[in-house]
Amino acid sequence: MPKRTLLAFLFCCAFVQAANAAEKQPVQITDEHGKLRIEVNGEPFTEYVYEGSSRPYFYPLLGPGGEHMTRDWPMKNSPDEEHDHPHHKSLWWEHGSMNGVDFWSEEKGAGKTVHEKFLEVRSGKMGVIKSTDKYMANDGRVICTDQRTLKIYPGDKQTRIFDFEVTVHASNGELKFGDTKEGTMAMRLNETMRLKGKVGKGHIINSEGVRDDGTWGKRADWVDYYGPADGREVGVAIFDHPSNPRHPTWWHVRDYGLFAANPFGQHEFEKTKDKNSGELIVPAGKSITFKYRFLIHEGDRQPAEIESAYKEYSTQVK
Repeated sequence: MPKRTLLAFLFCCAFVQAANAAEKQPVQITDEHGKLRIEVNGEPFTEYVYEGSSRPYFYPLLGPGGEHMTRDWPMKNSPDEEHDHPHHKSLWWEHGSMNGVDFWSEEKGAGKTVHEKFLEVRSGKMGVIKSTDKYMANDGRVICTDQRTLKIYPGDKQTRIFDFEVTVHASNGELKFGDTKEGTMAMRLNETMRLKGKVGKGHIINSEGVRDDGTWGKRADWVDYYGPADGREVGVAIFDHPSNPRHPTWWHVRDYGLFAANPFGQHEFEKTKDKNSGELIVPAGKSITFKYRFLIHEGDRQPAEIESAYKEYSTQVK
């Protein structure tokens, strides 16, 4: 074979091998103009939507069997879904009072969280997304900034696991998280998974053994919300890392499918006399970090299984 032909052949082989290697990545992340598409073991998992909304969010969020874990509205209309709380966009991180600005809702005068740039987007045995955002008031003021890190793991045929870490910087002066139940690390579950409602058949349990309605406003290491989705029993547990401020956190977990960890709502959750008992101040130039793990699972997992997974997370992730 002529030398030039041999070199061309070897180049083609190397190109094909590289392409095949990329296709075989357990976690594959692809930029699709305003959103990052995330696949796990060759199957769709979620998309990180970073443009065209009042905040970045994840939608859809699919279980290990392709089950829709979060509701579709307001991203699209689907049968039997309530059209309430339009700011409940699948899965997101925001708070209802940051220096007095509401970043939780989308009401008139609310702030917006604007994606600035990606620091890293990496496919592989573990997918990694690192980004920066700025929190802008309605009048254009920048209240603060953040850096987010998302780690997506391959999981198995029965689970999907990802970690969400956010470091909020008091980059534009002192930052005060106000005491309100409206926050913070949150998701809005599939209508059939909710505790109550026209099609809701779900249940809730926390690390203290408290169940269903009793879990609202309680502190716990983790909460598991489970029920049917697309004809299969599935659930999602959120873990509050021990290094988080005010661990174990309070949980703003509602019977209509809202599922949120909120470390700032002490007055509303515990009915304290001091209406500001839950506020937290980050001095100018300093920062605060929160870490969470999401364990999406098939079936009605026993509390001991969730607790074991939580202990593994709490000791391995620093």
